[in-house]
Amino acid sequence: MTDSNVKGRLIGYARVSTEDQVTDAQTDVLKAAGCVEIFREHMSGAKASRPELAKALARVRRGDVLVVARLDRLARSLSHLLTVIAELDAKGAHFKSLADPIDTTTPQGRFALQVLGAVAELERALIQERTKDGLRAARKRGRIGGNPKLRAGDRDAIQHIVDAKAARYFERVNRTAEHWLPVVRQMRPDHRWQDVVRVLNAKRDSASGTPLPQWTVERLKRAVKCFVAEGLIEPSLLHQAASRKVSSERLVTLVAGIKRANSDLTLAQIGAQLEAMYERTPRGGTRWSPSSVKSLLDRAEKLRLLDAETA
Repeated sequence: MTDSNVKGRLIGYARVSTEDQVTDAQTDVLKAAGCVEIFREHMSGAKASRPELAKALARVRRGDVLVVARLDRLARSLSHLLTVIAELDAKGAHFKSLADPIDTTTPQGRFALQVLGAVAELERALIQERTKDGLRAARKRGRIGGNPKLRAGDRDAIQHIVDAKAARYFERVNRTAEHWLPVVRQMRPDHRWQDVVRVLNAKRDSASGTPLPQWTVERLKRAVKCFVAEGLIEPSLLHQAASRKVSSERLVTLVAGIKRANSDLTLAQIGAQLEAMYERTPRGGTRWSPSSVKSLLDRAEKLRLLDAETA
């Protein structure tokens, strides 16, 4: 029985390790549990970067529940499981495993999660202690620390390190994707990267409740390229922006992006931000009045550019 306060959707995630296997059994269980949408993955659980899992996490909203048939279908380790649940918790979402006593919508499930967290902390402490003991013993025998394959320039070992760093970077930017990706999709490639960064950093300063990064053009381009490489977003977002001629349609999407990034901004504040971005009014002026901003917002409303799901 789930908490009566949880009224969001149930989002399912199913995974098998090879293309030869099928997710039908997991899918049937998830459908029976009431999942309205199910993401299916054909990939080893050891892989750090899983596109369908990333899509599932990006789709989850406040109040939703990410559901799996069994814990081993989601997490490659206890630490990975706790990381995913922490990401869901930051969104105000929940997690449930149908075959295990993990359901963060219930007091019992939250208690089981706390026990797992304590076990993970103890495991980390034991590993660190064993590692220190091993290093001390090796130094006494005159052995040099580090990876011998890396010291020898082994290409496979080097590539493994590169892949691990890329996976960690992907997980880091994916945690805040729901905040920056819709704005990027709405504004690119019609707007310059500098304009998108200004909108995102204005959102960062709003009371979103989630720590958001301070964006630069280079950081944002890297994040978008990472998602394009994973096949999660369209490559056209990286295309060169069109010339900055005054375009009524471009101004509508720009103002809509600013408003969606920070819904608390007043008309005057949006106008001030447009002036700071050196955007000219539809008539070519440099000063933005609240009425001009409202006119663009009204058009954006009719085009449904302010809706949360349009991105």
